[in-house]
Amino acid sequence: MVTEAASTPKDPLPRRFGRYTLFDKIGEGGMARIYLARTRTELGGERVLVVKQILPLLSESGDFAQMLIDEAKLAASLLHGNIVQVIDLGREGDTLYIAMEYVEGFDLRELVRQCSKTKTPLPVEFSLFIVAETLRALDYAHRKKDEDGRPLGIVHRDVSPSNVLVSFEGEVKLCDFGIARAMNLEQVPQEDAIQGKAGYMSPEAAAGAALDGRADVFAVGIIAWELLAGRRLYRGEGGGPPSLEQAQAAVIPELPARQLAEEGALHAIVQRALVREPEQRYPSAQAMLRELEQYIQRAGLRASPLRLGEWMSAHFGGEILELRRMRQRAAKATEGGPLVQMSVAGMTVAPPKITVVGSPSPPPAAAAAAPGDEDRAALTPSPGASTRTPGAGRWALVALLLLVAAAVAFALR
Repeated sequence: MVTEAASTPKDPLPRRFGRYTLFDKIGEGGMARIYLARTRTELGGERVLVVKQILPLLSESGDFAQMLIDEAKLAASLLHGNIVQVIDLGREGDTLYIAMEYVEGFDLRELVRQCSKTKTPLPVEFSLFIVAETLRALDYAHRKKDEDGRPLGIVHRDVSPSNVLVSFEGEVKLCDFGIARAMNLEQVPQEDAIQGKAGYMSPEAAAGAALDGRADVFAVGIIAWELLAGRRLYRGEGGGPPSLEQAQAAVIPELPARQLAEEGALHAIVQRALVREPEQRYPSAQAMLRELEQYIQRAGLRASPLRLGEWMSAHFGGEILELRRMRQRAAKATEGGPLVQMSVAGMTVAPPKITVVGSPSPPPAAAAAAPGDEDRAALTPSPGASTRTPGAGRWALVALLLLVAAAVAFALR
């Protein structure tokens, strides 16, 4: 069940963008438009990735563009299984863009929304696994050194559920390293830079102070608190996003009891990550990760990518993956050459107008969802929120036409 018409006259899809074919718009926020795209390698291979087009207001700022380029180059040097790989950075016409690894799944914000919507509990062992994998990514980045062995001093600055991606293979990857620092330039509207982000800021970040890795540890502590509590840590007035004043005050309620094994030890780990004074927090992501892994081992709450992937696919994967495959086939059909009229079941029909399926509007925020945190869109559209349901016969005909079109295009090469 999907909503239609993601492609608009002003933004027709599929379409070429440099060496990429954009075939699905999956998000737009205060910083960028985000698309799924296909590209071909020199040897004829194909790859699906994410292309983030920086909005014109920001691309036109020379200082912002240079900062973004510097940060993207730094992010491209981070090679770790828990970090989304930056593949390409460049300009196409007047548009600055970043191409990144595609993770087929949900960001953590959307995963929690889907769990809330379908009344599917997120098992605590998977919650802790996601937190541990995020810490693993930060530990690697924080300890990264240059070729001369000097620490690079990398701080993510925007660790939030919308930047933690969970794939249908059970992978957990952190994305958008360094983007937050570029967004802090004076040329960038501050309301866009901080909208929705205050809910995951450390007190020192909210106060505009110098940051180190402990600011990221605080943000992970908020994510862990929300996953265990089943709600947002900070609540904005009138249902709005949290304020910078709330982030600066860092008033942390006690976690509710859930009758977990050695629950006091787990709560102590989260509480230490959320201490207002950086000097009293965990000194590093590695230190927090070590204590969390020890607790997971003692409590018997171990999880694995295999188990998490099976759980994700069983609850949310089927329809989403099929829709994504249809979009990719549509994009591929347009790359082979002109389409011709064809006969189907004795009827002569024109080639189908290829319209990609858009992401439906997200359901109301719940649990650990992040209202106002719109600078990152979910990398996979929601499987729910239908406005109308195409009949099975119509989808079968569309699929048949797409397959025939692809075959004809291939033959005309």
